[in-house]
Amino acid sequence: MKRREFLKTVAIGTAILAAPKSAVAKPARDKPNIIYILADDLGYGDLGCYGQKDILTPNIDRLADEGMAFTQHYSGSTVCAPARCVLMTGLHTGHSHVRGNNEIKPEGQMPIPADSQTIPKLLKKAGYRTGCIGKWGLGYPGSEGVPNKQGFGYFFGYNCQRQAHSYYPTHLWRNDEKVMLEGNAGGKQTQYSHDLMADDALDFIRRNRNDAFFLYLPFTIPHVKFQVPELGVYADKDWDENHRIQAAMITRLDTAVGRIMALLKKLDIDDSTLVIFTSDNGPHAKDGTGEKFTASGPLRGIKRDLYEGGIRVPFIARWPGKIEPASTSDHISAFWDMMPTFVELAGAPKPKRIDGISMVPTLLKRGRQKRHEYLYWEFYEQGGKKAVRGGDYKAVQVNIKANPDSPIELYNLKHDLAEQNNIAANHPEIVEKARKLMKQAHTPSELFTFAPTKTKK
Repeated sequence: MKRREFLKTVAIGTAILAAPKSAVAKPARDKPNIIYILADDLGYGDLGCYGQKDILTPNIDRLADEGMAFTQHYSGSTVCAPARCVLMTGLHTGHSHVRGNNEIKPEGQMPIPADSQTIPKLLKKAGYRTGCIGKWGLGYPGSEGVPNKQGFGYFFGYNCQRQAHSYYPTHLWRNDEKVMLEGNAGGKQTQYSHDLMADDALDFIRRNRNDAFFLYLPFTIPHVKFQVPELGVYADKDWDENHRIQAAMITRLDTAVGRIMALLKKLDIDDSTLVIFTSDNGPHAKDGTGEKFTASGPLRGIKRDLYEGGIRVPFIARWPGKIEPASTSDHISAFWDMMPTFVELAGAPKPKRIDGISMVPTLLKRGRQKRHEYLYWEFYEQGGKKAVRGGDYKAVQVNIKANPDSPIELYNLKHDLAEQNNIAANHPEIVEKARKLMKQAHTPSELFTFAPTKTKK
């Protein structure tokens, strides 16, 4: 035993003997708490630990210092609802039920089916307490898709991603109860939704500190509108107003992450908790914020693109004593890998018929990491798009609704991360393989189609 480990053991033993029985902390569990923090429209280049120079994110940067930062992690889609569906179900957009933003009036989106296999359902079977606090977007109020019918024992936040465009909404939801925010009635702006949800997340952790829990935190920052209670350190910046607000919003998100990490340490469950921070897709880039802050980093494209800037996202995982601090990984991974990763860590029942691969070998440096033959995305807006990545090669097809056999662009990401040099003409055999993979990965959907949009006469 090393001297430092010996002294630590002696100190722990002394503390146990000296403390009252009720005060003895529970030892770190092999089955971790899991906190998955999902930012909204945060770009690959929006964090200091991923190269951001102007926006302060010290707490998220600390996660990277104390954990593992991934350089090749991908969202499930390039917009909100399908990305969340992929995350929850472990199925990429060629197989998932929700493949686009499909709105339901007056409130909500297309629901995922009642019999969907979801992360919280599987973790619940393993004895986990499950909570979702933030933006849902996978079923209108009362539908089979709401969080409480998809495995979450507790929900607080926005049911509807459209209503989440305002940070001062008239109401939020707690389980199936509409919570009216009187401070925002009549156009007043006193109750900032992000702060309410951050406070609620801390309460959830306190309530469940003695049990294994899964807390899904799909926060809404930095999705527009540009709204924040205060500009903080950016108040005196010689920037456009919305640029200052955007920066202040991201730093406010960072502050919430810091509060969560401080609470885990205070409750002495830090070593028993896996914390993941990521984003749902590329940056919105409204009002020039993308250019101002180089929000996509070195990547081409933004939200709604299937180029790297629209789908490659920051991903940081921290679990003290389990994940090597200050480490990085170039393992190619995606949202649909979360389900098998979490159920393996939790000892939950193995999921059936999913597209994901567990990342546990990479996270814990344990065993051999299985790799994807390819990753696949499809998107039905802006004329229809598909993308497939296999190894270093990335194929992108656009304007599919106008021409199902439209040309496929090909990029070598190892040598051309910014996807500036289309090498399709030089590699017809790779292009043909990509076209076959796109067909292989796509299961027809009655709800989403690449058929030409019919115009009214």
